[in-house]
Amino acid sequence: MLRRISLFLFALFLVSCGSNTEDASQASYDFPWYNPEIGFEERVQLLIDEMTVEEKIDQLLYNAPAIDRLGVPDYNWWNEALHGVARNGRATVFPQPIGLGATFDTELLFRIFSAVSDEARAKFNVSTSIGNRKRYAGLTFWTPNINIFRDPRWGRGMETYGEDPYLTGQMGLACVNGLQGDDPKYLKTGACAKHFAVHSGPEELRHEFDAVTSMKDLYETYLPAFKRLVIEGNVESVMGAYNRVNGEAACASQLLLKDVLMDQWNFKGHILSDCWAIKDFHTGHMVTSSAAESAAFALNMGVSLNCGDTYPFLGEALEQGLVTEETINERLSTLFITRFELGLFDPDEMNPYNEVDESVINSDAHLDLAYEAAVKSLVLLKNKGNVLPLSSDIRSLYVLGPHANNSEVLIGNYYGMSGSLVNILEGITSRVSVGTSINYSPGVLAYRQNVNPMDWTTETAQQQDAIIAVMGISGMIEGEEGESLASSNKGDRLELNLPENQVKYLKKLREGNEKPLIVVITGGSPMTIPEVEELADAILWVWYPGQEGGNAVADIIFGNESPSGKLPLTFPLSVDQLPDYEDYSMVERTYRYMTSKPLYPFGYGLSYTKFSFNDLYLDKEEIAADETLTVSVDVKNSGDIEADEVVQLYITVPDQASNQPLWALKKFERITLKKGASTTVSFELTARDLEQFNEEGKTGVLPGEYVIHIGNGSPGERGQELGVQLVSTTFRVN
Repeated sequence: MLRRISLFLFALFLVSCGSNTEDASQASYDFPWYNPEIGFEERVQLLIDEMTVEEKIDQLLYNAPAIDRLGVPDYNWWNEALHGVARNGRATVFPQPIGLGATFDTELLFRIFSAVSDEARAKFNVSTSIGNRKRYAGLTFWTPNINIFRDPRWGRGMETYGEDPYLTGQMGLACVNGLQGDDPKYLKTGACAKHFAVHSGPEELRHEFDAVTSMKDLYETYLPAFKRLVIEGNVESVMGAYNRVNGEAACASQLLLKDVLMDQWNFKGHILSDCWAIKDFHTGHMVTSSAAESAAFALNMGVSLNCGDTYPFLGEALEQGLVTEETINERLSTLFITRFELGLFDPDEMNPYNEVDESVINSDAHLDLAYEAAVKSLVLLKNKGNVLPLSSDIRSLYVLGPHANNSEVLIGNYYGMSGSLVNILEGITSRVSVGTSINYSPGVLAYRQNVNPMDWTTETAQQQDAIIAVMGISGMIEGEEGESLASSNKGDRLELNLPENQVKYLKKLREGNEKPLIVVITGGSPMTIPEVEELADAILWVWYPGQEGGNAVADIIFGNESPSGKLPLTFPLSVDQLPDYEDYSMVERTYRYMTSKPLYPFGYGLSYTKFSFNDLYLDKEEIAADETLTVSVDVKNSGDIEADEVVQLYITVPDQASNQPLWALKKFERITLKKGASTTVSFELTARDLEQFNEEGKTGVLPGEYVIHIGNGSPGERGQELGVQLVSTTFRVN
């Protein structure tokens, strides 16, 4: 938004300089909208004024055709960069977003997506030079997915940063800043906040489903991350969701698009539909009766770009008086502003991002970044008797499991292609001594019983000094509708257990065996694994860790790195603890409202060292609702190795009887401490951090006594049982 305002003021300045100068400067260009001395707003208007209605409508489609007579090249808006440039060939593959969420590291996220946008610019520069303007070759990325992972059964939850609105907003903001760059005139790439806004399954019903939510839950849980990206991040675009929200199609919602996004937040970028979502208006939701009505409905509600094939019916809608050409012009202008901000109508030398060359793609620096991200994402859930780390000089080791030698579990979904994927077996093999006897076998199929009943692995494995079993799931059984080929629920996981055959195999490995059993689990969503918790000596949760995942896993196992990832969501003990999947109320959902005891709580993750939290200090004991409170805590690494810790601050608000959260994350900071070292971590809490919402969606700061909790995990009984360190105190708001 700030970029658009500054460009508009620049245009006014140029106009004020006099028409003679303008006429002279335009004379050297074939078309006036190619004149870089004129502001973007004016150039766009000059272009639109020359277009026919048919040409305008064509430009509202994701695969906008060229207009040769006006010098407008074709442009395909559809591109993805969920954890690296996706679906467009060679690119660095970073961990899946749910794993990035586990890093709790916004500075890392910014560096990652700065690298992603570098690779995107380099690929675009090469692609255009060879005439490749197809889907996934552009600069407008439909990233990040900042929906709230409210229910662990949702197959696309792995695309998000977890279940917490604050964490999601902070990580999403860092992603947007990295993608869009900091040039005052040009966008590096265009980012997109999706899917606006109450959207997290069921996948099977998304084309007809109505997500019903209270105004409290809407404003307190589902909207905050979007608000942060729009207002603080100036995100270039917002994508609507497939489903309805409180009866309104999300891609034509008066509440979401008009009242909230444009009126309350003053969003000036472009709005786009999810792919073929506008068609759902008349085929699934039945809120319109024809394609022309659906196209008009979306356009009138603010949607500029149709990912799909419904907007060609705008010509029919125009004839029927359902839309006006003025509205078409308004929507079209937001799209061309983005294309101008990307520098697509300016001389190459004017745009600094045109200097990025292909040497950045899969560069050593990006390889190091992928490794760092993978290491920081891994979460150690159990380490009985400090069985980890193993010595790299271990005499004998058996690596088992269907995902040990499987590169598919590195990449998740919406991925790019890398020539240097390192799977977990390869990583482990590269880290052990050449004198170590190491063997490998899958041992068990991924999702069903072995067809061959013979077992040549269990007895041999039990004779080794340690067993590493790489279990879990992959994108074959969780993901987007139609993407997960082995899923019986179109990508959702209605049962959250580790596949039964894998659990049975772990039981065989454990039976009569006292040697260390380390279980490495892949997956993008929580699992109910109490049996694994009992069987394993150590459990390392690795998500879908990207191209360097194997090296990162190995370095954690052998102690070259200390684990530091934290769960960005709650692992329930049983699916019976969850409300109905189709219920969008937050009652009993996520760590903020769940009253039953989980298996692993939000924010939890072990380390190879021990951190202590002491001397929690507030600069005031009482504050007015508009004052700022400074909170400080001393953190000490009392172990004997350097390691990272994530310092987390939670608030419990007064008036719990009115459906307020039990506690909510408000601040966090990742720190590095040498062995024996201490530091003081300080946070500032403002009225925005303390605000709560009532059932009408109205906000305010409640008077009364607040509780502050600071430590390395969320409050709660289960966290205490697992050794989460917390210190707490109170203050009052008058």
